[in-house]
Amino acid sequence: MGKLNGRNVLIFAEDIYEDLELWYPYYRMIEEGAVVTIAAPEMRQYKGKNGYPLKPDKAIDDISADQFDILIIPGGFAPDKLRRYEKVLQITRDFDKAKKVIAFICHAGWVPISAKILEGKNVTCVPAIKDDIENAGAIYHDKEVVVDGHLITSRKPPDLPAFCRAILEHS
Repeated sequence: MGKLNGRNVLIFAEDIYEDLELWYPYYRMIEEGAVVTIAAPEMRQYKGKNGYPLKPDKAIDDISADQFDILIIPGGFAPDKLRRYEKVLQITRDFDKAKKVIAFICHAGWVPISAKILEGKNVTCVPAIKDDIENAGAIYHDKEVVVDGHLITSRKPPDLPAFCRAILEHS
């Protein structure tokens, strides 16, 4: 029996997602017994930064936060595209309001920034968006993983083992 048996995990995707930051948590959560759904704006093929193809399970417009227990947002440049969709921001706010785990890594901090849920929170991210994180009112820490309540954050692909361990420990 896995630690996440019976739990439903949502992963957001868009073009130019960071391949490792999507697929590593995807398979790690499945390994722990979770049902993992990848949702994207449209039901079409997407490509990662390194060209790895992805076909989503659901369209973002066809889901809601109450169907899931955990939200994982991979980095790359996909978060810059995702934060332009009001439904993505609403789902993120709904997870936050329900205090469900929201795990984001690298550039994925752009989504919670645009959802306006980071005021006063301790987080980490790729250094390239440190100013964005701080301007959103969050407190930046240069660590492989930072947990603040239901928010779990990491900086980059080498942090993925710690990122996934923290998701499992806090879910």
